[in-house]
Amino acid sequence: MSVTYDDSVGVEVSSDSFWEVGNYKRTVKRIDDGHRLCSDLMNCLHERARIEKAYAQQLTEWARRWRQLVEKGPQYGTLEKAWVAVTSEAEGVSELHLQVKAALMNEDFEKVKNWQKEAFHKQMMGGFKETKEAEDGFRKAQKPWAKKLKEVEAAKKAYHTACKEEKLAISRENNSKVDPSLNPEQLKKLQDKVEKCKQDVLKTREKYEKALKELDQGTPQYMENMEQVFEQCQQFEEKRLRFFREVLLEVQKHLDLSNVASYRNTYCDLEQSIKAADAVEDLRWFRANHGPGMSMNWPQFEDEEWSADMNRTLSRREKKKTTDGVTLTGINQTGDQALQNKPSSVSSFEKTQSYPADWSDDEANNPFSSSDANGDSNPFEEDAASGTGAEARVRALYDYEGQEHDELSLKAGDELTKIEDEDEQGWCKGRLDDGRVGLYPANYVEAIQ
Repeated sequence: MSVTYDDSVGVEVSSDSFWEVGNYKRTVKRIDDGHRLCSDLMNCLHERARIEKAYAQQLTEWARRWRQLVEKGPQYGTLEKAWVAVTSEAEGVSELHLQVKAALMNEDFEKVKNWQKEAFHKQMMGGFKETKEAEDGFRKAQKPWAKKLKEVEAAKKAYHTACKEEKLAISRENNSKVDPSLNPEQLKKLQDKVEKCKQDVLKTREKYEKALKELDQGTPQYMENMEQVFEQCQQFEEKRLRFFREVLLEVQKHLDLSNVASYRNTYCDLEQSIKAADAVEDLRWFRANHGPGMSMNWPQFEDEEWSADMNRTLSRREKKKTTDGVTLTGINQTGDQALQNKPSSVSSFEKTQSYPADWSDDEANNPFSSSDANGDSNPFEEDAASGTGAEARVRALYDYEGQEHDELSLKAGDELTKIEDEDEQGWCKGRLDDGRVGLYPANYVEAIQ
């Protein structure tokens, strides 16, 4: 490393030691580096906060999408609840990561920002006050010793030059002794030159040794002054190092979710939800709602007096009315459960009739997907004639989504006009205020007094 002192131009640094002239610059530069490291730490925390926010958003989006897929999909019962609990875990963890993001920015980032502002003071002319003070301190401590060092280097150079001149003069004198062409006067001049060079060597040597002695005498004071300024820089840097350690410990606490009670509780709840899944219970529920345990509108003898208009034969709608919560009237019920007047609770299996592409099976190979199987072309279905009855205003008690083209969709609170009384299968015909006419479950409405 070759550095020259401002007031000692030409003095070369012979090593990389701190004590060499100008090598204190690295210590001074550390102050500027400390300010930059504060900015770097803030950038580091800011980037991590962005990652935490993005991760939380991705968890939330993932949880919302899969919750909808599970609820609309064919999974049912306690296992459906366990599956949904996995999405609930993601939502809980997402909230915790948003809290981490907030802590990193509102606490850690702001803490570093405020400390940097208090520790480093910018000057009008650029740079920092702390850097200038350190620079001036080192310069003042080094200036006397650097001046003496410059004198030593000059004396050393003069001495080495004198030594070279002496050697050259002695060489010329020796060569002249074997040269017969030189006269005695010329020989005398060469001898005088040798003598003069010897005197110059003695004088420059003495001056060189004196300069070195003075430099050695000034070295202890020089070292003391430099040590004093260096220790001031060390104390300033120690504050920064201790502060950074404190901030990083705070960051560690904010990032470590394993010590957060709500984080542990999230996974305890998830484990309990999954363990609560009961295959036997789910199979029992499916049997009662979609298997042999279902009630059936078995055919029975009908009096010929019955009005053909009120005698609607079983259609696809009537075959699945058990899942729509419609009361069967005038029939003998068999099976494990009897339907009740209030709409029954339904699982995800009944929540929708159309699933996303990811859930759908190949309809072409489904023997139950044909029009004959679902009742669209029931050979026993008769054309039901419209019944008659007094018109009356009714109000919907529950939401109902029409499953057939001739059914009305209702929302709780909707009002409409009943234009036909309830038939044997529990259906009424009504007209909405917008003019649409269709069927609706009779026990889904009440008369408006």
